[in-house]
Amino acid sequence: MVALLVLAAVAVPAAAQAAPVLVLGRDGHVTARSDPFVSRPAEPEPSRADSRRPASARPASAKTVSSELSQLYRSHQISATDYRRYRNSLSSALNAEGRLSGTRAAELGAVLSNLHWIAASSQLTSSRLPVLFLTLDRNRQWWTTGSIPSSGALIEFPGSQLVWEYYAGQGLELQALATFGRADGFYTAGRSKYPALRALLAEMIPLAAERAGGIVWEYYFYFDGGSPPWVSAMAQGTALEALTRAQKAFGGNYLKIGSRALPLFSASPPAGVRVGTRRGARYLQYSFAAGTDIINAFLQSLIGLYDYARASGSRQAQRLFAVGNAQAQAELPSFDTGAWSLYQPGEEDSLDYHNLVTGFLDELCSRTHAAVYCTTAQHFHAYLKTPPALTLLTTRARAHRSLSLQFRVSKQSQVGVVVLLGSRTLFQTSADFSYGVHSFAVPALGPGRYTVHLAGTDLAGNFGRIVRTLTVSP
Repeated sequence: MVALLVLAAVAVPAAAQAAPVLVLGRDGHVTARSDPFVSRPAEPEPSRADSRRPASARPASAKTVSSELSQLYRSHQISATDYRRYRNSLSSALNAEGRLSGTRAAELGAVLSNLHWIAASSQLTSSRLPVLFLTLDRNRQWWTTGSIPSSGALIEFPGSQLVWEYYAGQGLELQALATFGRADGFYTAGRSKYPALRALLAEMIPLAAERAGGIVWEYYFYFDGGSPPWVSAMAQGTALEALTRAQKAFGGNYLKIGSRALPLFSASPPAGVRVGTRRGARYLQYSFAAGTDIINAFLQSLIGLYDYARASGSRQAQRLFAVGNAQAQAELPSFDTGAWSLYQPGEEDSLDYHNLVTGFLDELCSRTHAAVYCTTAQHFHAYLKTPPALTLLTTRARAHRSLSLQFRVSKQSQVGVVVLLGSRTLFQTSADFSYGVHSFAVPALGPGRYTVHLAGTDLAGNFGRIVRTLTVSP
């Protein structure tokens, strides 16, 4: 399982680079620029966004977007003005789809299809209409005038601070995590960016949907088996962080809005993100994946809760942080392999994610002074400068038989092997390996004493090498 793509500058270590974004001009011309307030590492990956609907994602329902809009209007949940506006938006998108062809038609059609699924599954509520129809309008605007971007491209529109992302097969989707992360970036940039922070939140706050007894910024596309709408504790925690910082920057009612974002952390999946544990609670990266434990997402949600609790004095936020903090401290050591960090149990972090989780640990260490956060952060910093440790496990073999040359490597690395007889090279190759025990398939060798060179380069560029002897018996 891979996490939500793109994190903000304040949420990642200083080594992260500003992300390239595509901006659709008012004349329809697309320009590329570097946004210093949106940065990668990557956090859903476009390759994991699945445009194929699972069989369970086809509700047997006669409900349509049009019928649901009519029902909301008749029950006085939306005004006549809004009803006409949403109907016009739907009609314009359908007409545009009919005029388009190829990728453009497919992408706009996918967004329409997702909207129809939400309606058919009785989830087209009045609070979701603003973000869903903004998504529809932005896709119509892009696919009728813009270029075809590469999957995973970040996109912005003139006059707006929102960050969108292209998921091939599902069109453009609002990136809540990246958008709130951008808000955090505006705050840390200082007073000159406060107007941009205010403008961003003025756009983003009305796009929250009612869910789990509060408000939440949802995702509206299929991802790794999850059907829309789904939510992420990481995005919600980053929202709390941004709201808290806005309150510090220029006052207002941002903390009151944040209080409405807390219930998500008390609700169990799939509505919420809380999984109770013996020690407290874990907060999920994906509301549809209760068994998935992604440590960087969990830690970022705790940072948001901590900051909000401290600024607001909210006892609810303090309790939510306390139970999550207890669980995080208990499980964190299991994500330290002794040479690198784990993304989730059994899966090593990429270099970007290692830097990301290290940055989060630094943040929690400075806030809580908890020994496990501080110590683990120290370990993770050290691993960035530590070469991979290699051990040759196969030191004896039989002649004239194919050989499985086993070795152990301490962390994900590119490992190369050279087998020599005297000065003559008999075999050499290299490949990428995760931490643990692996092997190279070596052709049959004759009797003798061979020299084996094993060399590894880890994700951070650290190089380690050993030279050992392999004895091949007759």
